[in-house]
Amino acid sequence: MACKAFATLRNGAKMPLLGYGTWQAPPGQLEGPLEEALRAGYRHIDTAAAYGNEDVIGKLIQENWIATGKLKREDLFICTKLPPWGNRSGGPAKWLKSSLEKLRMDYVDMYLVHMPYTTKAFENDSPIGPDGKMSAEEDTDHITVWKEMEKLVDAGLAKSIGLSNFNKRQIQNILDVCRIKPANLQVELHMYMQQRPLVEYCHEKGIAVTAYSPIGSPGSDVVFRDRFGVNITMPDLLRNPVVVEVAKKYNKTPGQILLKHIVDRGIVAIPKSLSKERLTQNINIFDFKLEAGDVKKLDALDNGKDGRIFDMKFIPGITNEHPKYPFNEYP
Repeated sequence: MACKAFATLRNGAKMPLLGYGTWQAPPGQLEGPLEEALRAGYRHIDTAAAYGNEDVIGKLIQENWIATGKLKREDLFICTKLPPWGNRSGGPAKWLKSSLEKLRMDYVDMYLVHMPYTTKAFENDSPIGPDGKMSAEEDTDHITVWKEMEKLVDAGLAKSIGLSNFNKRQIQNILDVCRIKPANLQVELHMYMQQRPLVEYCHEKGIAVTAYSPIGSPGSDVVFRDRFGVNITMPDLLRNPVVVEVAKKYNKTPGQILLKHIVDRGIVAIPKSLSKERLTQNINIFDFKLEAGDVKKLDALDNGKDGRIFDMKFIPGITNEHPKYPFNEYP
């Protein structure tokens, strides 16, 4: 069942409301699930230079789907992102060209500035320093970066451009001076952090919103512990009693209810799963409608800023005092 619900972007392009997220999908484990996702009808694929899996995605799509005639490039909506260590003059063109080479594509449908802050680049453009960690630069010139993002649209390398993890004030600073307005904002958004003020602001400005970690990112605690040595307490949205109750009423899974609640707000959701069963379930959410009383129950689960899972402070130098730390305000 292909996703038949879309967000319409500034350029008239249709962005599927349900996409396949690939964060925390290691290259060696991604091929089979991505193949199954495409078979299940996913046409929106979300990745990033920082995920380290663009080459796997590009190879599978090109060899298994485009070269065989199963799909045309225009059937797909591909989003990737400028890495934080590319948030400097010359970075957008350099890193998008690298991404396109790995993806085996001439353009992406959406190119996002992944973070509002910049991390240092070391030998061979590695973001990892001699101490084995990433670290933040003192500041970032958003306007310079955005003007170079605009040139990527002019060159036909990106159909649309946008932002990720930016707050309202940072978005407005770009809107005040830009020639091409951001088409999309990707942020953490789920039942416990519904981002209502920020979503309202973006929709008023014509910016589509994408929810990452839409079911709460189960398993991320292990990833952050092993990769960054950081302990994160993960909320279990899938076992929330209200979500479970609503799921039983509609004969759906809790994950389907969490996703349905998001897309019915006109927000794009990009859940990741390596399970064929779950990724098929995730896209099968367009055959029922939540009743108003159930929507109200789910709305009431919002914890506002206290529901945030990822504050990005695992990177040395990223604190509340950093000039581009995005989460000081909750608009």
